[in-house]
Amino acid sequence: MERKKKTNKKIIIGICGSISAWKTCDLIRKLKKNGFEVKCIITEAGEKFITPLTLQTISGNKVYKDMFENISEYQPEHISLADWADLVAVVPATLTTISKIANGIADNLLVSVIMATKSPVLIAPAMNTNMWLNPVNQKNVDTLKKLGYKFIGPVTGDLICDKKGIGHLAPIDVIYKKILETI
Repeated sequence: MERKKKTNKKIIIGICGSISAWKTCDLIRKLKKNGFEVKCIITEAGEKFITPLTLQTISGNKVYKDMFENISEYQPEHISLADWADLVAVVPATLTTISKIANGIADNLLVSVIMATKSPVLIAPAMNTNMWLNPVNQKNVDTLKKLGYKFIGPVTGDLICDKKGIGHLAPIDVIYKKILETI
């Protein structure tokens, strides 16, 4: 029987509204298999592509989505999650979430956690080529890179619009290796 390695490393995976959200399940499985503890935060748009139940089943932890969820005891969720994580990885990251992070618009739980964490943040974008190359998006990406945020991808690949171009989510194995380098 294969034993799980214990790393004592804790990772938050943020899932945004992209068709590639399902690929996050493979990343979570790989992290869990290698001894990482994983908690997921899903955006409202992310729920349109993958269910919290799927993520909860794979991660073995509650899936967080609402900054204003009723709680039985006082504990600001965005602060406790930000303090808990050794790394926050946004896989897949949309143009909307990248823009919110770059401009400090913490109007959802994921961005609020990112604004509150002192841990490294890894962003794996996935979007249409035109959106990725848009000058506003590129300015936001440049801003975040200058602030120390790490990016992995996107890569050139088949896009949902039946075109091939840059904007495809980086391969999960590549994202996993970047997590190991970053944490």
